Amino acid sequence: MLMLFFHYTVKTMKAIITVVGGDKVGIIAKVSSFLASHSINIADITQTVLSGNFVMMMMADFESADISIDAARTALVQEAKTLGVEVNIMNEKVFSEMHRI
Repeated sequence: MLMLFFHYTVKTMKAIITVVGGDKVGIIAKVSSFLASHSINIADITQTVLSGNFVMMMMADFESADISIDAARTALVQEAKTLGVEVNIMNEKVFSEMHRI
């Protein structure tokens, strides 16, 4: 009996991006410009201002991206410092598992 085992890696193409901080002009523009410059598509987005605090959540599609989720996280965290906000990027599968009831 011949048994074949295949090892493959499933590359996750979607990530959840959250942005939280004081509301100011240009937050959405800076984040979306960064994503567009790396061919990262915004699949869904929601944002609101709660008591002066800006809160945004995005579903980003990395299928055509020229950088990884980890590289995007590193770059956006640096960009967030200039905006005075906090950014987090999490693999969609990890996010879903963390928030599963």
